[in-house]
Amino acid sequence: MKSMEEMIQAAQKAAETIQTQMNDVQAKLDAIEVEGVAGGGLVKVKCSAKGRILGVDIDESLMKPEEKHMVEDLVTAAFNDARAKADRVSEQEMKNIQGGMGLPPGFELPGMG
Repeated sequence: MKSMEEMIQAAQKAAETIQTQMNDVQAKLDAIEVEGVAGGGLVKVKCSAKGRILGVDIDESLMKPEEKHMVEDLVTAAFNDARAKADRVSEQEMKNIQGGMGLPPGFELPGMG
C-alpha cells in the first residue's frame, strides 16, 4: 500500500506532466495558421489557432470612402470566420491531448475551458 506522501508525489508528477503537455499544445496552436475569408475573398484575416491575429488583407477594389461600412462588415465577418476555424483546431488539439492522457471525453482541464 502506498503512503500518503507517495500518492501526493505521484499526483504532483502527473500535474507537472499535464502542465508540460498543455504548454506544448498552446505553442503548437500558436504556430498553426488559419484564414478567415469574407466577401468571396475580398477580405482575408489570418490568425493563429490560438487566436493571435497575424494579418489582414483587403482587396484594393474596396478602398473607396463610400465602401467604408462594407469593408468594416467584411473585416468583422472574416475575423469571425478565422476565429471559428481557430476554435475548431484548438478543440481538436485539446481532444487529442486529453485522449493521450486517458481522460474521459468531455473532461475539462482546469483553466482550459
